Amino acid sequence: MNNNEILAYFLENLWTKGFKLTDEEVHFIYFGMKYTNTTVIQVKIALSLTLQLQFNFDRSFYISLLELFKTNHIQSMKEARLLLQKKHLI
Repeated sequence: MNNNEILAYFLENLWTKGFKLTDEEVHFIYFGMKYTNTTVIQVKIALSLTLQLQFNFDRSFYISLLELFKTNHIQSMKEARLLLQKKHLI
């Protein structure tokens, strides 16, 4: 399974949980992944935290998290949460 398929399944799972992203938001999620050259893992973490902390899809917050996670080589939700706590974002 390639990265786009993995992300598509993740987005579909969010949809089944009630997070109804628009087509435009989904396109932006893929754009953000390419723009920041981040991994699917980092995208999934950034998207999950964006929805949890902002209660909706906030594009600038999502991109900021992607850039932060890439810079700090984040590879797990635990690492991401620790970094956000250190930065006083949660």
